[in-house]
Amino acid sequence: MKLILVIVSLAFSYAREPITINYHETIGIPQAFLIKHLEEAQDFDGARIVGGSPAALGSHPYLGGLLITLSNGRQSVCGSSLISSTRLVTAAHCWRDGRNQAFLFTVVLGSVNLFSGGVRINTNSVEVHAGYSTNTLNNDIAIAAISPVQLTDAISPIPLATGNNNYVGTWATAAGYGKTSDFSGVSQTQNHVNLQVISNQVCAASFGSIIVSSTLCTSGAGGTSTCGGDSGGPLVITTTNGRELIGITSFGSARGCQWGFPAGFARVTSFTAWIQARM
Repeated sequence: MKLILVIVSLAFSYAREPITINYHETIGIPQAFLIKHLEEAQDFDGARIVGGSPAALGSHPYLGGLLITLSNGRQSVCGSSLISSTRLVTAAHCWRDGRNQAFLFTVVLGSVNLFSGGVRINTNSVEVHAGYSTNTLNNDIAIAAISPVQLTDAISPIPLATGNNNYVGTWATAAGYGKTSDFSGVSQTQNHVNLQVISNQVCAASFGSIIVSSTLCTSGAGGTSTCGGDSGGPLVITTTNGRELIGITSFGSARGCQWGFPAGFARVTSFTAWIQARM
């Protein structure tokens, strides 16, 4: 009986909802194509993040869009968070997803559009966390260095969360340039949505053993979530001292964004020391 229980327990811990691990070919490259052509056509529908709403310029001055040039010459997209005048954090899979390697990031700051407006800075100075796994997306974090950017009302860094708060039950805001739905919905503007943080135990019921202590998850209840193209972008809370970055958008279910599955983030408090050592 004990042996049977152990086998059942192991089977449960490894059985999980599939996540998308080949980001650029599956999501980033198609998104870059659609966003560019919709911006050029001025065919805007005004929404992106699933269940969210358009964000006005300056609403998220720390949000940086990433236009990514891959080593094969193709173009992809991600998000990032400005944490100083010379540093941004993003998802490691935006730089390297296991099948595609980035050659250059063009960081887009102070713009609601990805392909026009704002301040644009090129960099290939990107460091990926040494523990990053392309299969499980554990330690899915990277830091990019840029030449100093002038800070304004529309371009401003966000402080990193510190301490041991697990944030369960807390409402946080995700922002990005990703899809509006699983079937359609790409527009020219950045968007945002409020999401509630859930426990890692609840999240593991969907995703199994890939959920580790350095993962943070939000509920997908009501069909609201981050979606394809939001990778690397910020998850932010508002405290009495202002806003703080608690998560970096990492993964969701490979089945889609609006079916109630949780979304996964790199938990910033698990990486604060790693980030600060590279500031």
